Amino acid sequence: MKYYKFILLLLLTFFLSGCERKIDLGVHEVHWDRDMCVRCKMVVSERFYAAQTTDPTTGRTYYFDDIGCLVLWFQEDQITWADSAFIWVTDVKSGVWINAKEAKWTTLDVTPMAFGFAAYTPGTEPDGVEVIAYEEMARRAIVLEARKKRL
Repeated sequence: MKYYKFILLLLLTFFLSGCERKIDLGVHEVHWDRDMCVRCKMVVSERFYAAQTTDPTTGRTYYFDDIGCLVLWFQEDQITWADSAFIWVTDVKSGVWINAKEAKWTTLDVTPMAFGFAAYTPGTEPDGVEVIAYEEMARRAIVLEARKKRL
């Protein structure tokens, strides 16, 4: 009888540990021209300015057509995990997904929601233009939106 209880306990432990959900914070597939930006509800179609982030507690991935939308969504919706969020953006030259917080940002591009920020893999950014870090880009996106609302 003890042997059966041991086997039952072992099987129960095995099955319960197999149910643990692992959250993938990596890049998720975007369904271009079908997925919608969480903030502005526009279709994500511009492959060189898209962004995405995944909630580390639920595993839900959120897509954005412009990095400015992502930054403002964090602020406006008071996303509690924003500071620890892993954010992916597409490199404007190659379309490859890169870490937004490590990217170099230029400020004068024509982007889907007119924020103007384009991400570059460090070392590939163009010469002769202003290049800023993620934190400065996020600060400017918030300021730019505040100015738009005043107009």
